[in-house]
Amino acid sequence: MLQGKTALVTGSTSGIGLGIAKSLAKQGANIVLNGFGDAEGPKAEIAALGVKVAYHGADMSKASEIEAMMAFAADTFGRVDILVNNAGIQHVAKIEDFPVERWDAIIAINLSSAFHATRLALPAMKAANWGRIINLASIHGLVGSAEKSAYVAAKHGVVGLTKVTALENATTGVTCNAICPGWVLTPLVQKQVDAKAAAMGLSNEEAKKQLLQEKEPSMQFTTPEELGELAVFFCSAAGNNVRGVAWNMDGGWTAQ
Repeated sequence: MLQGKTALVTGSTSGIGLGIAKSLAKQGANIVLNGFGDAEGPKAEIAALGVKVAYHGADMSKASEIEAMMAFAADTFGRVDILVNNAGIQHVAKIEDFPVERWDAIIAINLSSAFHATRLALPAMKAANWGRIINLASIHGLVGSAEKSAYVAAKHGVVGLTKVTALENATTGVTCNAICPGWVLTPLVQKQVDAKAAAMGLSNEEAKKQLLQEKEPSMQFTTPEELGELAVFFCSAAGNNVRGVAWNMDGGWTAQ
């Protein structure tokens, strides 16, 4: 379905980003990976799916590095057809205790990076009259949670950016949509599980159960693979007129 297309997925060396990259690769898209840590393992996983893969280690808090990454993707594969803005970090603290540098980093990586990658991807997408911009927001793009001020503010911003991007390109073949997962058992969330287990003297399984029952009626984590399949749907012909949505995959979290 996506043969000859190129997908760039930020924050894709593990977790949700890698899951989405694999789903797009299974449809034939060449992949540009980005993220910290080991890139060789993820590169090998994608290459095993029979597509071309490249990696750029841009720091998503720096506009100049994002520009270098987008130029690299264009030089390597011609252009970016599918942009998945997924890079994100988290910090938990009350507003009055929130470290200013953590606020700045979360806004830069979770929100501003999506703006920079989008503005750089759009000209080639519009010239080709085909493109897909998929922003990984979060359930926290739709609702709030205590002690997550920067993350919630950034993710609400991502949902707003998604709507404006969709509207500005509504008469073209370029669409923009957001995916809003609830709990996904990524390394980021596993840290929260571990902290809860330690603080409350619980087993890891009990801590997971507590985390889920606070918010998610289905009592199950969404998987990176499920999120990847939703991204594939957005890229398909069925997604041609899906524009500006914030699609929650949250086990009923926001239905309550």
